[in-house]
Amino acid sequence: MRHVYLATAFVCVLLVSILGFRSRIFTAPPMDVFPEWAFPGMKHQPKLRPQSESKFFADGRSDRLPPEHTVMRGMLCEDDHLNRGKDAAGAWAKGFPAGVTVDLAFVKRGQDRYAIYCAPCHGATGFGDGITVQYGMGAVANANYHSDRLRQMTEGEIFNAITNGSPSKNMLPYADKLTPEDRWAVIAYVRALQRAQQGTAADVTDAAARQTLGLK
Repeated sequence: MRHVYLATAFVCVLLVSILGFRSRIFTAPPMDVFPEWAFPGMKHQPKLRPQSESKFFADGRSDRLPPEHTVMRGMLCEDDHLNRGKDAAGAWAKGFPAGVTVDLAFVKRGQDRYAIYCAPCHGATGFGDGITVQYGMGAVANANYHSDRLRQMTEGEIFNAITNGSPSKNMLPYADKLTPEDRWAVIAYVRALQRAQQGTAADVTDAAARQTLGLK
């Protein structure tokens, strides 16, 4: 039994002497337990690292440009109304593109995105009184969605402001945070906020709803 203990201790000392203690900082490259010459594989195969120099290509760059006139799958964006907010004539489009269905679920999606990206400046109800105003930011710049200018603005122009930022640059672009569909959902919710401030009892046409509200 003593020989088993001695053999175990010898193996432990041997492993520590070869591999070193755990968490030890090494200044030399790590030892190859399975050397490449004995076990050929992919580990040391020549390869190109991002933005490194390449002697294989004539321009010396390892990063390659995509072939001309090619578009990433799913990024063709043929629908100008959906992706740019413009109609066939190139003017700002009125209404919503045919590619989206404006229903309750769509408006609720817009409400969710609005609460994350818009409410801090424009406020929960769209009056431009978000929390940033309490800290002295945007008291003048934050747009009030219930102003005549924004109520009369076309949906396409609002879409462009969300995509590329406001003309004054007080609002930065949100194209990297919101997909085109989500931008339209936000617009649908903004229109709902505007309608909530301008609606009258005459707008309620459903008989059951009128009865619930006590309307004749």
